[in-house]
Amino acid sequence: MKRNRIVVVALAMAFGLVLPMLALADGTLPSGSVINVVIDQAVSSKTAKIGQRVMGTVSQDVTSGGKVVIPKGSVARMSVSSVQASGRLSRPANLWLRLRAVTVAGKSYRVATTAAGHTMGGKAKRDTVFIGGGAGLGALIGGLAGGGKGAVIGALAGGGAGTAGAAATGKKDVEIPAEARLEFRTQAELTIP
Repeated sequence: MKRNRIVVVALAMAFGLVLPMLALADGTLPSGSVINVVIDQAVSSKTAKIGQRVMGTVSQDVTSGGKVVIPKGSVARMSVSSVQASGRLSRPANLWLRLRAVTVAGKSYRVATTAAGHTMGGKAKRDTVFIGGGAGLGALIGGLAGGGKGAVIGALAGGGAGTAGAAATGKKDVEIPAEARLEFRTQAELTIP
């Protein structure tokens, strides 16, 4: 009887030690975990389309509880989640990607992440200054050359020149080059057995 009790206690202790190890056998990344990816090809807001597939590679081990859940070198599949080519006067270009899946040990796992990318700085204020400055300069020159009527003509001409200058200098698209490093954060728990 005493011997059976010792066996039961020993089994319970062994089970107590093994159970946490079995629980850790499944790698689970909590929401908010960082996955760093290097993209394989260049992407531009000028030519990219929503949903376009972009491939990459996980650039460093992703761990949880001391266990590697997604090893460095795993294939990463992303897609373009938001894109806007640069507009002439007020539309800043943007390009954002989301990590959609990772391949670990030959099996693909879907993942929900934040977006990574860039939006160019707002152009509207700078363009307004460019156009307004051109109109002011044109009015000054026209006023000096031809009085009141010359000032009006000069303002219109200067405003037109300022608008052309803003359009010519303001068209910048977002370029993400090949080998760029992007950081994604999981938005939900991810389990990879």
